[in-house]
Amino acid sequence: MMLKTEGLTLHYGGSQILYGIDMEARAGEVTCIMGTNGVGKTSLLKAIAGTHPRSGGRVIFDGEDLPVVKPQGMARRGLGVVPQGRMIFPLLTVTENLHTGFATLPRSEHRVPDEIYDLFPVLKDMGHRRGGDLSGGQQQQLAIARAMIMKPKLLLLDEPTEGIQPNIIQQIGRVISYLRSKGDIAIVLVEQYFDFAFDLADRFYVLKRGAVEVSGTKAELGRERMRQAVSV
Repeated sequence: MMLKTEGLTLHYGGSQILYGIDMEARAGEVTCIMGTNGVGKTSLLKAIAGTHPRSGGRVIFDGEDLPVVKPQGMARRGLGVVPQGRMIFPLLTVTENLHTGFATLPRSEHRVPDEIYDLFPVLKDMGHRRGGDLSGGQQQQLAIARAMIMKPKLLLLDEPTEGIQPNIIQQIGRVISYLRSKGDIAIVLVEQYFDFAFDLADRFYVLKRGAVEVSGTKAELGRERMRQAVSV
């Protein structure tokens, strides 16, 4: 088990956002978190990543029962994040953006692996372009590539298809499938695009009002039950 949360709660000021979230994510699987807008999906990723400290509950990562850890500490432990909005550095070149992924790696590993350019050839062609000059789809490819350079054990993807053209969505789907097939990365995907999510995911958690309402594997839940769960 790469990630397990037990009874995870989260508050923003005096408002409770998450209520006792129990979930797990395994290496070699895609775990998908779904639900309508405002139910706490992004907040759950932030609580796992440490960008908004959880209020209570446990986070067990790669066998270690963690205290509340800051984002840089989670990154050093092997957490990669592709946040909503991508958060690339607009004034840095594509190559410089990729190199920011070296921060958690020993100096001997400060190189961009060939597989990055095999998966995202546009990044090699546009290495000298500034990040802010890329299209939304190209920025999303850059954000995923930057996270991959960190060699994560757990990869959090927050709505990677949002505002992206269909051909790039297909490419992102292929990359996620490739990462799952490697067998050593657990992938947690927050996604609104139902068909994309259902085709990729092995395990689902549907949130409603900050709590898990439906959970199970794809085989247990089936397409129609999942579609109903996320459309209400």
